[in-house]
Amino acid sequence: MITAFSGMSKAEKLSALQQLSGNGQKEIFRVDLSQVISKYTGETEKQLNKIFDEAESKDWILFFDEADALFGKRTDVKDAHDKYANQEIAYLLQRLENFKGIAVFATNSVDNMPEALKKRVVRGKRQL
Repeated sequence: MITAFSGMSKAEKLSALQQLSGNGQKEIFRVDLSQVISKYTGETEKQLNKIFDEAESKDWILFFDEADALFGKRTDVKDAHDKYANQEIAYLLQRLENFKGIAVFATNSVDNMPEALKKRVVRGKRQL
């Protein structure tokens, strides 16, 4: 399941995460984007793959705060940087499709999230 929070305070996000975790029955793993995002081609995907694999094996809820930094909109390809950025987003969307757990995205910049991700999100009150 993929869900997203937007326009919520930190306290509201934490409360919603607690409810999703069954009040602590499932561990919530906050993805530290500073440790995941790499300027080297393919490294971000490798780091995310490790996190997704670990989350599946331990039945964690993955929490991506400020997710728009990772899941930005795809752009027209004008150079190699655009091509690799679009490939990274495509990889993430594909990996999410196959993820057997719960992934939660929080953002205050809904407009920067790709439409393909929005279509995969479980929609609800105050969500994308």
